[in-house]
Amino acid sequence: MKDTRDSERISFLDAELPPGFELELVSVEPGATRPYRDADWWDSLVVVEHGAVELECVRGGRRRFEAGAVMWLVGLPLVALHNPGPEPVLLAAVSRARSRAMNLPPGGGLNGNAITEGTT
Repeated sequence: MKDTRDSERISFLDAELPPGFELELVSVEPGATRPYRDADWWDSLVVVEHGAVELECVRGGRRRFEAGAVMWLVGLPLVALHNPGPEPVLLAAVSRARSRAMNLPPGGGLNGNAITEGTT
């Protein structure tokens, strides 16, 4: 029997987005940590494209999300995103272009970078 999990997985990497939407890619290197900033994820639907990411909560617990996971990261009590694995994590964040340009909270957005790497 054929395993269809990968064929049913959502991916934005090769998708053509409808007008009015934009894609930002965020990479976190193996062993690296990216501090969580709510504004970085404003209005974005996030897909784990490659690897696995751990979201660290303010109380210290972590939840792991692997390739194929779809997330909303706004308004969560998080401290950081961690890459515990041996390969880079690639997150694809899709948002409405208008909200990124006009309705972001102060200091919001992924700083206009196509790819932003986490720091250790």
